[in-house]
Amino acid sequence: MKTIQVKITSNPYFIIVGNGILKDIGQHIKALKCGQDAVIITNSAINKLYGGIVSKSLKAQGISSHVIEVADGEKSKQFKVAIDVIQKIAQFDVYKKPFIIALGGGVVGDLSGFVASIYKRGIPYIQVPTTLLAQIDSAIGGKTAIDLPVGKNLVGAFYQPRMVYSDVAVLKSLDQRQILNGFSEAVKYGVICDVNLFSFLEKHYSKLLQADLKLLELVVAECSKIKAEVVALDEKETIGLRTILNFGHTVGHAVEAASKFGRYQHGEAVALGMRAAAMISLELKLVPKKDVVRLNQLLTDMGLPETIQNVQLSDIMSLMRRDKKFISGKNRLVLMRKIGKVEVIEAIPSHIIESALRQI
Repeated sequence: MKTIQVKITSNPYFIIVGNGILKDIGQHIKALKCGQDAVIITNSAINKLYGGIVSKSLKAQGISSHVIEVADGEKSKQFKVAIDVIQKIAQFDVYKKPFIIALGGGVVGDLSGFVASIYKRGIPYIQVPTTLLAQIDSAIGGKTAIDLPVGKNLVGAFYQPRMVYSDVAVLKSLDQRQILNGFSEAVKYGVICDVNLFSFLEKHYSKLLQADLKLLELVVAECSKIKAEVVALDEKETIGLRTILNFGHTVGHAVEAASKFGRYQHGEAVALGMRAAAMISLELKLVPKKDVVRLNQLLTDMGLPETIQNVQLSDIMSLMRRDKKFISGKNRLVLMRKIGKVEVIEAIPSHIIESALRQI
């Protein structure tokens, strides 16, 4: 088991990464002193697999639990779902001191964190991510949000969890597509600041895609460490450093929204966004061509999508203009300098972005 601290000043917390540790979660939660009444937000599939394990572990520590299920997928990140969850918590919350456990992937984590941030002006929550993508990225850092029809994650708050508890053993239950979604984000970490991680993924991607738990634990811990360090330096993205974590996401989020959150899952869209960002970097002569080739090759070797299909270029461009990272009418993209280093660039001509998008 590995423990990584997120050293933010307002609310430092630990990320715990291990193999087969879910059964012990109760004792870790008890040590946090969040309360005696857990509200577990999850979906039906995850609840059937792991809800009982979590509830049993909590009960052994004298902590009650109440499960609220939401539908699987991005459709649960809506106002009406958030309000429904809040009403259910309020009905449960009689002479209690509730806290939330987000048991699931990125959607459950984003929704749960958002609900925790606004119910009673904020109650504690704990992230228990069950997908690779959530374990290495979305569960860490306190970004909570729901979607609007015009764009993803447009309503939310920075609200840090009290703990992130990642058991890589649960990743064995994922299908290949979900594993790939996570590795897209792992590739991102390699590109933005860790060439050694990128090389590790190049060397071991085949075993990783087969869910080798020893290798997965190493990747989850390393990615968690990288994100923890970046978040600690720029918790609320006020100085621009945390923006590098969005490499591939500006185009990726637009692709997701343009496809009505149906055709492409998050990691697949981010992979396409990274390909586009790499092409824009090349057009601007910021990055050696060999590094762009190397990135594209790894994404292809992993089985991530190479081209954007059945989505209109005009829709992607329109949705990108709503990106919350844009400032004073200027676009901002995270672009490659080399593998292991990126830079935030502003005011990129639209024709260069369109040219890059047409190539994929």
